[in-house]
Parts: sequence; C-alpha cells; structure tokens
Amino acid sequence: QPDATLVSSLGVLRVVAMVIIAAVVVLLALQNLGVDVQPLVAGLGIGGIAIALAVQNLLSDLFGSLTILLDKPFVVGDSITVGDKSGTVERIGIKTTRVRATSGEQLVFSNSDLLGSRLHNFKRMQERRVQFTVGVTYETSPDLLARVPAIIKEAVTRQKSVRFDRSHLKTLNTSSVDFETVYFVTTSDYAQYMDVQQ
Repeated sequence: QPDATLVSSLGVLRVVAMVIIAAVVVLLALQNLGVDVQPLVAGLGIGGIAIALAVQNLLSDLFGSLTILLDKPFVVGDSITVGDKSGTVERIGIKTTRVRATSGEQLVFSNSDLLGSRLHNFKRMQERRVQFTVGVTYETSPDLLARVPAIIKEAVTRQKSVRFDRSHLKTLNTSSVDFETVYFVTTSDYAQYMDVQQ
C-alpha cells in the first residue's frame, strides 16, 4: 500500500516543480523566438516581489506544507492535539492539513498555523504515565490499610503492557485515607490504556 504521507508530499512537490519548469520553458521558448528575455526576467523579479506580498499567506502555507513534509512533526495517521482540538491526521495539503476530530467532524488547519502552535503527537508516545488516587474509609482495619499498596500493585502488575512504579499512602483526607499509585502503560494505544485503567 502506498504511504499516504509520501503521496501528499509528492503532490506538493509536483505543484512546485511544475510551476518552476513551466516558467523556465516559457522563458526558453521566448528566447528561441528571438525575444530579449533579460528585461522580462528583471520585470518578473519586480513583479514577483509584488505578487509575493499579495499572496504572502498562501506562500507561508506552501512553505509550511514543505516544512511539515520534510521535517515530519507528524504524518498521515498520527493522533495529534493542537490547543483544545485533537484528532487523527487525514491529509497534508498545499495550504491546509485535514484532521478527523475524535468527535467525528473534520478539522481544517492552515499549515502555517500548525507550525506556529504547540502540537502534541500521541502516536509517537513510547509509554503513557498513569497516576490515580484511591480513597479508603477510616473504618478500614489498620491491617488492611497496610496491605492496600500491595493489593493495588498486584492488580496493576496482572495487566499486560504495564510497568508498575509505586503506590503509597499520600494524604489523610477529611473522609478517607488516600493512596496514590503511579504506573506506565508501555504502548501509545489509547484503547489499551483505558482497558488497563479499567
């Protein structure tokens, strides 16, 4: 199966290459017809500055697209979060990147906005740190309270793809004795993390 990111990059690079090739071919054809192209090239240089100022946002997104495709902060299929929006990258285009949100709708980001934002790429996560608190009532016997960390450790280590870190009595709350537990799920799969946590 073709790599979706490679297909996107080839599409962007094809457009840029075609514009450059077309400009060179037109200039060579005019020169072969006997037209003096030096004033035309000079005029294109000045006109190019004016055009570049007029389409500054489009060029910014185009270079943003090339940066995304060459630097690869994310690729098609990665699960990302930008600000308060999160989803899976579906397509990287010349001007925009399309992301399928976790709630189902399609989000469209300008490439330059994506590069200027703090972006979380969860697909490249090696492991997920999980921290949770269990409250035990004060009526619990001291013997059972002393065994709570071992009981939690046993429950955590029975799961697959888990690395246990610690479990300790943390605070004496107004209505409960709170135990804090930390472990790592050694996969980036969110569904597996939720299964382990459950």
